[in-house]
Amino acid sequence: MIIFLQGADSLLRGTLRKAHTYRSTWFRQSPLILPLTVVVMFGMQYGITMGSYAGVNSDRWLHLVYTALKVPILLGATFLLSWPSFAVTNYLLGLGSDLKEALKIVLSCQAVVALTLASLSPFIALWYYSFRDYRMALLFNAVVYCVASLAGQFAIRRSYRTLVRRNQRHRFMLWVWIGVYSFVGVQLAWVLRPFVGSPFEVVQFIRTEELSNAYVRIAELLWGAVAGT
Repeated sequence: MIIFLQGADSLLRGTLRKAHTYRSTWFRQSPLILPLTVVVMFGMQYGITMGSYAGVNSDRWLHLVYTALKVPILLGATFLLSWPSFAVTNYLLGLGSDLKEALKIVLSCQAVVALTLASLSPFIALWYYSFRDYRMALLFNAVVYCVASLAGQFAIRRSYRTLVRRNQRHRFMLWVWIGVYSFVGVQLAWVLRPFVGSPFEVVQFIRTEELSNAYVRIAELLWGAVAGT
């Protein structure tokens, strides 16, 4: 446990690549295991808190299980969908030799996002206790995700400085990753809903309604707010 906490500390400090930090042969031989473990553990913690809006009465406990699973799935699937195009673009720009290091950095930043989400979980619980409006719960979780995303962006920009000093084309690739990851993440979060879970709807892993586009829906909501409809 102490080794795991030391690893989480190094993720936040941006020193994960210093393998001598760990006394465990397990982490030295498999440096990607630590960020993946952090994403799963702390992502599940946040998922349980986020899904507790409607309580745990009757079958609502099943929704907690779903959200505990879906937050790591969201982070992992967003990474998996974003990585292939990012990797190919790196090779096209002649940055293939640095791709392994870039992989460690972006995975570490995934872990930073999960750690930030988990650290903000008490505020989610307090918000649920203080405000019973479902739309306000959705809004507050959106704010928390934005804060966690900003933390991840700060972490990746800090860790990418070494690569940028090595080759300025990494600066362009940094913004490519942030843009692609954000675009994919928003749509995937829309597809995987519900997360908060309305108390007036049945518990289900994914909404059974016809798939739609998150950006179109956001535009409709904004237009409705402006038009007053």
